[in-house]
Amino acid sequence: MVRNVLGTVLALIGATAAVWSPFRAWYDGRHGRDYRLGELFSGGGVTDSGAQLFGSLFLPMACAALVTLVGLLLRSRLLVALAGVVVLGFAVLWMVRQGQKEGSLSVSGDGSGLGLGVLAALGGGVLLLLAAALMAGRLRVAGPAYDDTGAPE
Repeated sequence: MVRNVLGTVLALIGATAAVWSPFRAWYDGRHGRDYRLGELFSGGGVTDSGAQLFGSLFLPMACAALVTLVGLLLRSRLLVALAGVVVLGFAVLWMVRQGQKEGSLSVSGDGSGLGLGVLAALGGGVLLLLAAALMAGRLRVAGPAYDDTGAPE
């Protein structure tokens, strides 16, 4: 019971961080909601053009949060872990595409380089994976025991 409560709290914090991340700066002060989702999968890569909210990095993060909530309601460790993989996958994919555009990624204290949005997405994904590992999952009701011959014991 305690494992499920702690796992639920971690999962909710992780999902919140993932959904919050597109509204923070990801690189050089540009928010995650400004990156088009299609640019992550196109040959041209990340561009400076803007994006609609539901066509940006917000969409996979919101979907991952929805999968997390369904996983928590069903007490499914697999769904919570899937949400964590989605969040981490899109954050890492964005980092690869941004690194290809810039030539390298940097971190600096003056607001240029990687921002708090990336940190929130990566942290949220890790928290979701930790929550899935911590959760006990569904309780299984034991049925009658059978021996090797198929007869009840």
